[in-house]
Amino acid sequence: MLIKIRPDQIDIPLASEITPREVFASRRAFIAKMAIGAIAGSGLGLAGAGSAFAQSATARKLAAKLNSSYAVMDKPTAYQDATTYNNYYEFGTDKADPAKTAGTLKTNPWTVSIEGEVKKPFTLDLDALTKLAPLEERIYRLRCVEGWSMVIPWIGYSLSALIKKADPTGNAKYIEFVTLADKKQMPGLSDPILQWPYTEGLRMDEANHPLTLLTLGMYGEVLPNQNGAPVRVVVPWKYGFKSAKSIVKIRFLKEQPKTAWNMYAAQEYGFYSNVNPNVDHPRWSQATERRIGEDGFFARKRKTLMFNGYNDVAGLYTGMDLKKYF
Repeated sequence: MLIKIRPDQIDIPLASEITPREVFASRRAFIAKMAIGAIAGSGLGLAGAGSAFAQSATARKLAAKLNSSYAVMDKPTAYQDATTYNNYYEFGTDKADPAKTAGTLKTNPWTVSIEGEVKKPFTLDLDALTKLAPLEERIYRLRCVEGWSMVIPWIGYSLSALIKKADPTGNAKYIEFVTLADKKQMPGLSDPILQWPYTEGLRMDEANHPLTLLTLGMYGEVLPNQNGAPVRVVVPWKYGFKSAKSIVKIRFLKEQPKTAWNMYAAQEYGFYSNVNPNVDHPRWSQATERRIGEDGFFARKRKTLMFNGYNDVAGLYTGMDLKKYF
C-alpha cells in the first residue's frame, strides 16, 4: 500500500525526543543488568526473601523465570535508554522528565482495588499481587504512537490470572485501568493536558489474551518509578499509551470506558489503538519506526509491523474495519 506523506508530515522528532549521545554508550551497563536478571531468574525464587517490595532501594531484584514462548528475538534496548526516555506526563512532558522527577513517587505501601462487575469487590496489596501467579520474564516490543520503539524484558504474568481471581459477572464487557493522581507526588498534574486521573481500557477478550501482561518489573528488578512503578500493564500489540502505569483501580464495566488520550483527541487516539502501519496518525505516518538506541539517530528506520508483529492477536478483530476502529 502506498502511503502518501505531506511535507508537513515528515517525521522529524522534537528536540525532546532525540536520545542523548551518552545513552547510546550503555551496552556494557545493559549486559551487567541482564546478568543480574539471569541470576534472579535462576530458580532462587522469593521464598525466604520476604517481599521484594519491602527491600531497600539498593536491593530491588525481582526473581522471574524467562518464558521463551514470549521472548522476541530482537536485541533488547539498553537499560539506561529504557529508563531515561519515557512518556509519563504525570512527571513532565519532556522524555527526560520522568527519570528526573519521579523520585517523589511513593510505591510502598500500595494497593489496587478491584471494582465494578465482579461478584465480590476486593483489594490487593503488592505482596498479594506478586504471589497471585508465578512471575515470568517476557521480552516484548513496545511501540510509541510518536514513531519510536523499544524491546524490554518485562516481569509479570498474564492479566488473565487476576481476571480469573476477580470472577467478573456476565455483564463485564470491558476492563478499565485507573492510575494514581496525586499532586503531591506527581508534579505534572499541575498541567491540565489530560483529564486526571489517567485512564485506559481494553475489551475483555483483549484483557484475557495471554500476551496482556500485568507487569511488576523489568530487567530483573522491580519497576523503576519512571516506568510505571509499582504495577502497570503492557499490551505489546498496541501503542504504548494503552499500557497504563501506576495502577490503583481495575474496574470491570458493561460499557466501553472513556480513556485519557481518546478524550483528549478522539480523531488521533482511538480506543483500540492497535499498531497498524496502514492507519496514519493525522499528523504523521505510522509506516516506519525508530528503534531507540539502535546505531544512532540517523540509522535507517524499520518498517512498522502490523500488530507490532504479534499476529496471533488478529483473530480478536475478525470482521472489524481497523481503519474505523483504530
